[in-house]
Amino acid sequence: MKISIFGMGYVGCVGAACCAKLGHDVIGVDVSAHKVALINAGRPTIIEKDIEELVRHARSAGHLEATSDAGYAVKHSEISFIAVGTPSSREGHLNLEYIYKVAAQIGEALRDKDAFHIVAVRSTVLPGTNEKIGEIIEEKSGKRRNVAFTVVSNPEFLREGTAVHDYLNPPLTLVGADHEMAVEKMRELYRDIPGEFIATDIKVAEMMKYINNTYHALKIVFGNEVGNICKALDVDSHKVMDIFCRDRQLNISPYYFKPGFAYGGSCLPKDSKALRTLARDYYVDVPVINSIEESNEIQKKNAIRLIMEKGRRKIGILGLSFKAGTDDLRCSPVVDVVEALLGKGFELRIYDKNVKLSEITGTNREFIMAKIPHLQHFVYDDLEKVAAESDVLVVTNKEAEFEQLLEKYPGKIIVDLVRAWKDVDYAGHYEGISWGNINVNPKQGDVLPKDMAGTEF
Repeated sequence: MKISIFGMGYVGCVGAACCAKLGHDVIGVDVSAHKVALINAGRPTIIEKDIEELVRHARSAGHLEATSDAGYAVKHSEISFIAVGTPSSREGHLNLEYIYKVAAQIGEALRDKDAFHIVAVRSTVLPGTNEKIGEIIEEKSGKRRNVAFTVVSNPEFLREGTAVHDYLNPPLTLVGADHEMAVEKMRELYRDIPGEFIATDIKVAEMMKYINNTYHALKIVFGNEVGNICKALDVDSHKVMDIFCRDRQLNISPYYFKPGFAYGGSCLPKDSKALRTLARDYYVDVPVINSIEESNEIQKKNAIRLIMEKGRRKIGILGLSFKAGTDDLRCSPVVDVVEALLGKGFELRIYDKNVKLSEITGTNREFIMAKIPHLQHFVYDDLEKVAAESDVLVVTNKEAEFEQLLEKYPGKIIVDLVRAWKDVDYAGHYEGISWGNINVNPKQGDVLPKDMAGTEF
């Protein structure tokens, strides 16, 4: 099939590469000339596992191209995906400006197209957005919905760091539609994708991403609170939760039920906030959902306090992005920890090879300059340097290169925010954020020398 994808960010770039791998001809559309040039050069616009090879192969095979010309993309495709960003306002409402701009562009392009066209909303939007998109396209095209075109909702369920795998191996494919032929076209598009294909009401499909992500946010916080209680009782919280997760009859996913650090990224904070705002707008009391963000902030404070209690000035942060295998700094809880520690006078060195790469290519530069303008001066791509010049090493994600950290750097103080190791026999001081002492080495009991006075957070 011939498809176009508006927006070459995370969702759009992964979708373009994966659809091309499935044999479809893909036109990527973006207002950024830089992103268009990257795709046309056979290079991805993001850092993500397996994406580089997929884009390079798709481009060389002639299945992928990119343009800034919306009219060209619509004219040469049967389905246009909308995959642009939907940032949230300070109050939690979504900024749909980019969505509506794309809808207008598609509508104008459809004025001169006779063939039936399908618009698929891939971006995360609240119920009612699909209807509004249809109204804009009708106005700009002069054509009627479900006669000359239709709009379906096809939310993505991708995790950054494993997005390519998730796209090609989803638990299900969800399409909300009010046009039977469009459902069959979407079924054909995904025919080689495993998992159940579910066709449902448009508003149901629009709602699902928020319910999923809010529930995932809730699971993370719940696991952390269990972990904090277990730690106070010197109980291994991971053993507790491992047993808890063996009950699969009630559809419990073990993926997020692991005590550790705060959640972050571009989805969980934004989407849970949007759901809370939606409930407030309709005067629905949701105390548990409203408490998620507060509990997540408490977990950040727990991490800061844990680091400060070590009483050492030189801190090495291993991982700055919110998750291993990605360069995404948006809403990364580690950035908040770094900001707090810098404000309290700690001497920081940060290692993150992905973020250092993104600094070179321009990714995340806008975020860095807006959040902590001088942050880039503390980020290194040399793990040896950061480890050698730090007394405390804070592990913030499960990058494979951190697995040998305990063997390579004995005698350091290790603060583990993600349970990087199941068992620990470390000739130094180790402490996890939300589980009891698991270091069996006798040196764990040594008194820690301190080079700075303790302060209350």
